[in-house]
Amino acid sequence: MKGTLFIISAPSGAGKTSLVKAILEKDPQLQVSISYTTRSPRPQEINGVHYHFVTVSTFQEMLEKEDFLEHANVFDNYYGTSHVGLEQQLEQGKDIILEIDWQGAQQVRQKIADAVSIFVLPPSKETLEQRLRNRAQDSEEIIARRLKDAVSDMSHYNEFDYVVINDDFDIAFNELQNIIKSQRLRLENQYGRFKEQINQLIS
Repeated sequence: MKGTLFIISAPSGAGKTSLVKAILEKDPQLQVSISYTTRSPRPQEINGVHYHFVTVSTFQEMLEKEDFLEHANVFDNYYGTSHVGLEQQLEQGKDIILEIDWQGAQQVRQKIADAVSIFVLPPSKETLEQRLRNRAQDSEEIIARRLKDAVSDMSHYNEFDYVVINDDFDIAFNELQNIIKSQRLRLENQYGRFKEQINQLIS
C-alpha cells in the first residue's frame, strides 16, 4: 500500500523542526524527506541526513532537468524536494514527512492531491521573537527579517488541512501525533492494510 505524505510548514521559530524530530523518534513508521539546499550547514547538521547540501550551480542544473517536485527561494537560499526520491519512498509504503514552507506546500498539493498538510503556529509574535533570539545563531538584522517574513508566512495558515498551535510542546506533539494516527485510520488506509480480513468478514 502506498504511504501517506504529511506536509508540515511553519514560520521560522515556531518549533516545527523540534516537533518533527520528536515525532520521528516516537514513530518508526515515519520517515522524513531530505530536501536539497544551497545554504551552508549549521553546526551539527550532516549532509545527507538533515539536507543534501549542494552548490547553486548544481541546484540550477537539477532545476533545469525538472528534478524537483517543489522548490523555493527562502532567505536567499534555494530549497527543493526530489520528485523521484519522494515517490520511491511513498511507493514502498512509507509514510513521509515533508518539511517545507507554504510556497513549496502549494506546489506539492497541486501534484499530490492526497497529501495531508499541517501548519504549525506559535502562540504569539512575542514568543516567536523570543524563540528566534534563544537560538543565538542569527544577527539582529536576520532576526528582524525573519519576524517580518513570519507574518506573511502565517497568513497562509488557512490553506492547510490542520493547524497546530505550539504553545506547550507536549500538547502540540500529541496533536501532531493524533493527526497522523487519524489519517492512518481512514477507510481507504485501513482497507489497504486489512483488505483480506475485511473481505473475509463480509463474505
